[in-house]
Amino acid sequence: MPSKKEVPPRKKFLKEFADGLKETFFADDPLKPYKDQPKSKKFMLGLQFLFPIFEWGRNYNLIKFKGDLIAGLTIASLCRSQDIEYAKLANLEPQHGLCSSFVPPLIYAFMGSSRDIVIGPVEVVSLLLGSLLQDELDPTNNKEEYLRLAFTATFFAGITQALLGFLRLGFLIDFLSHATIVGFMAGEPLLLAFSNSKVSLA
Repeated sequence: MPSKKEVPPRKKFLKEFADGLKETFFADDPLKPYKDQPKSKKFMLGLQFLFPIFEWGRNYNLIKFKGDLIAGLTIASLCRSQDIEYAKLANLEPQHGLCSSFVPPLIYAFMGSSRDIVIGPVEVVSLLLGSLLQDELDPTNNKEEYLRLAFTATFFAGITQALLGFLRLGFLIDFLSHATIVGFMAGEPLLLAFSNSKVSLA
């Protein structure tokens, strides 16, 4: 006769809850590489965690640089006119759109962990920022105050994104359902189309 399988003892509620949280948020055990390592190795691993360029930069060569240079010049030529339009959507000067396009990729090159990602302003964010600020101030009559308010909003948005990147909380996107992402992507062009026409969404 086959022997009965032993049922493992039931965990306490707090222990089971803590294990569930650990499995959800730290499934890959991020502190595992630091165990049983000398202080110098731990420091280098921590530096690579904050600035991944120290990890992949050792394998960077002239061939990759040429490819990046061609890709950068191509994207820059396309983004120049595009980012001016994004600035207009937010009721800002064209130079602000250009700066928001060129500066973030330079920072992300040092602190980013993905090689295939788009960094910079997008239509919906520019439109939402412009409509949000326009409810508070008139950009034509209060130009300096409007610009100061825009800088404040984008500053705190940058602080939030920096904290999310520092804590490596990008996995939170996994909790968004496919229907939510598809709905956002489908609603984006409709929002832009109606916002640039005289049709009211109300």
